Amino acid sequence: MSLIGDVLAMKDPAPAGKRRVLLVDDKESIRDSLGAVLKYHDFDVSTAASVNDALKLIGSEKFDVLLSDLHMPGPGDGLTVVSAMRNANPKAVTIIFSGYPEMKEAAAAILMQADEVLVKPLNPKALVEAIQTRLLQGATPGRVVESVADILEVETQSTIDDWLQRVNLEKHLLSIEMDDDKRCAHLPQLFRDLVNRLRKPLPLGSRALTSPAAAEHGMMRRDQGYTAAMMVEESRMLQVSIFQTLQNNLHKVDFSLLLVGVMAIADEVDSQLAQAMAAYILEAKTAKAPTVA
Repeated sequence: MSLIGDVLAMKDPAPAGKRRVLLVDDKESIRDSLGAVLKYHDFDVSTAASVNDALKLIGSEKFDVLLSDLHMPGPGDGLTVVSAMRNANPKAVTIIFSGYPEMKEAAAAILMQADEVLVKPLNPKALVEAIQTRLLQGATPGRVVESVADILEVETQSTIDDWLQRVNLEKHLLSIEMDDDKRCAHLPQLFRDLVNRLRKPLPLGSRALTSPAAAEHGMMRRDQGYTAAMMVEESRMLQVSIFQTLQNNLHKVDFSLLLVGVMAIADEVDSQLAQAMAAYILEAKTAKAPTVA
């Protein structure tokens, strides 16, 4: 039996007024079949084949329901569309669906931005019931969505504390004795640089900005007796701690900007390590240079 045929015997009474649904999927067959199901149940359906098409419709029209595939070709994904709908119409019910069953494992985090997560293939009856139930309940209120920059700015000290705990478990790093303040001295400025980078993103492929603090850190670590391998390990641990902070805040992170933020974080931390290592090596060469009388 066809997808449309599955619903012919289960039509519910039409609501008093038609609710507007925006259906977003890059596959025409899904737009046609789900669109037919929804129209049969007296929904007013508009469709979009891409994130950009969906954003244009969201910006120019008002909808009661967003039903979007999570995985879309081109820039953005279903969560980008959800974020746009949240900004344009916070009262709209938002439902994400995915062809990957394992997405259910991430549902707790995604549900903080979307109201429902469904797994393909979609059961027509379950889909209609989910939409109707959510319309009765209304969109989940009180979501707090924050940028990666805002989260890292607020969680700077907790992230540094997490990093320090990791460092204190590494005996080869502890072989360089110093108090916690000295070991962490470079991190507050690094986080300020990182937050600034996230708020003022560079074009993809651009070189990261020069950080005098990173060069100073490299020279300081050499004076403190660190090896190059120790500096690399500390930097690796820093990225782990930063990503752990984001993991701890998945319930409020803006998913539409998460991937770009992660890429910027990795690039900035690696760039600062490279600048610190360059200063470390230059300092070492200078120290070995013969003194001219």
